[in-house]
Amino acid sequence: MIENSKITFREMRKDDLDSVMVIDHLSFQMPWPESAYRHDLMNNANAILWVAEKHSDDKGGIVVGMIDVWLVQEEAHIATLAIHPDYRGHGIAAGLLRKVLFESFQLGARRAMLEVRASNHAAQTLYKDFGFKVVSRRRRYYRDNNEDALLMNLDNLEELVYRKDEISAERTDNNQKLSDVNSVWRGEE
Repeated sequence: MIENSKITFREMRKDDLDSVMVIDHLSFQMPWPESAYRHDLMNNANAILWVAEKHSDDKGGIVVGMIDVWLVQEEAHIATLAIHPDYRGHGIAAGLLRKVLFESFQLGARRAMLEVRASNHAAQTLYKDFGFKVVSRRRRYYRDNNEDALLMNLDNLEELVYRKDEISAERTDNNQKLSDVNSVWRGEE
């Protein structure tokens, strides 16, 4: 589904909300209401919302991933990150995360944090590849099944931003080895 396609990253727009809601419902047991995304998009000056868009020769762009981050003083709180199930495993989540962490740093964030389900090993691996570390466990955090959340922190965002090596290039099956993602990371879009 990625072959002969290009993935780009851009700020979320109101007309993306239908696609974002589909991705949210396919990805999470407790999806957010549309009003939460709409609020962050329209009324929360401390929110950063981006989407990943797939472009192919025969179609215009379609939204295949999204991320919502809240800036709280010098901290970027990754509130949600999801990729449509049909497009997972191609480095798109890493690209979105990289783009938003870079923008968060430019806006004054110096560290980042998130909660992740204890059972979501794929997401934990992605975050660990970026330097996040598990700092605590929030018992029975998720209301749908009382699953624990792991609190993960990235204490030095500046160090991540200025790393010269590729983060997780080997995680993708994409032949481009995240070259598009890396150019975005360096601000070359």
